[in-house]
Amino acid sequence: MIIHPERWKSLLGRYGQDRPHRMLALDGGGIRGLITLGILKRIEELIADRMRLKLCEYFDYIAGTSTGAIIAAGLSRGMTTSELIDFYLSCGKQMFEPAWIVERIKYFYTADPLKAKLQEVFGAETTLEPASQASNESVKCLLLVVTKNVTTDSPWPISSNPDAKYNDPSRPDCNLRIPLWQLVRASTAAPVFFPPEVLQWDPRDPSKTFVFVDGGVTPHNNPAFLLYRMATEPSYRLNWKTGESNLLMVSIGTGAAESLGETAAKPSRNIVSTVAGLPEGLMYSIQVDQDISCRTIGRCTYGAALDHEILDLVPRQVDQGMTIEERYNAPPIPLSRNLGRSFLYARYNADLSRRGLDEMGFGNLDPSSIQKMDAVENMSALIEIGKAASKFVNAAHFGPFI
Repeated sequence: MIIHPERWKSLLGRYGQDRPHRMLALDGGGIRGLITLGILKRIEELIADRMRLKLCEYFDYIAGTSTGAIIAAGLSRGMTTSELIDFYLSCGKQMFEPAWIVERIKYFYTADPLKAKLQEVFGAETTLEPASQASNESVKCLLLVVTKNVTTDSPWPISSNPDAKYNDPSRPDCNLRIPLWQLVRASTAAPVFFPPEVLQWDPRDPSKTFVFVDGGVTPHNNPAFLLYRMATEPSYRLNWKTGESNLLMVSIGTGAAESLGETAAKPSRNIVSTVAGLPEGLMYSIQVDQDISCRTIGRCTYGAALDHEILDLVPRQVDQGMTIEERYNAPPIPLSRNLGRSFLYARYNADLSRRGLDEMGFGNLDPSSIQKMDAVENMSALIEIGKAASKFVNAAHFGPFI
């Protein structure tokens, strides 16, 4: 239910209707965002073939964290997956390679070519504010960018919802006025690798100047459940209806694999590598936890098995005496039978473990290299992994929304 129709401008015709909505959530993961784009390309083709729509027209609300924010922002402006892949190929080194850290520090004092490129791609003057008339310089659907405010030590999910409390145009610190390119840069400012992004929220109040780093270090590296909350919880003033026929959530990862550490035989043997891998290990754990929340509150139509106890949480036609394997292979309950869940949910990702790569036909790739979020030399391989993972995308997972 829209509260202030005058704020929605060119988006009013689309969002002023009481109808089902479709949401897209994109994980963080550095250069591995190319895997996300490979999966998205298949969805893009499916939507274009079935409904003749672009992704920004099909999805009503797109959320992204870190590298996912880059993709989400591009999609919200009408970019295609091919255009975004080209952007990654041309700027991946500047965005993600650690060797650029010296140059990044230098750019505090000189012209930053990445800043210029982000302004070129996302628009130097583009903000989250809806335009009076639809144009290439405005966002075409609702957008959520996840970043972290280290000044307040809190996650800051910045939404383009015109009715949101901190998007009130009468506020001097209105979120909608922050340049889109700068929000994207803030969400991708990975600690250790890149300098933080400093934003003055209120031009007339220096105390409203905050320091931001990568949203991937918040609990929302997978922003799917956050997106659901911000679309439905009344405090966020969007108030979309819940229900299996009212909401669809599609969540896409950047590839995942468990980080194996110490063994019982030699509990301290791997302690150095374990400490070094804590950030990625934490991100993996958070991603799984957010995924489980979506699969239990929503109705999962597709997703890889999470563990041997809960499997994939796809509701299936099972009998009490079935073995684990029989339960996992039992047919799903038809979507025509409403189970009363809050939304339909599909989760696509790629298994970057040794076994996962082998099963996708990439036995020649080194998992320890592919799993790195800053290995720009893997860009071509990551695109191919995304294509392989996209083969699991099926229109049936989208239920009545396609």
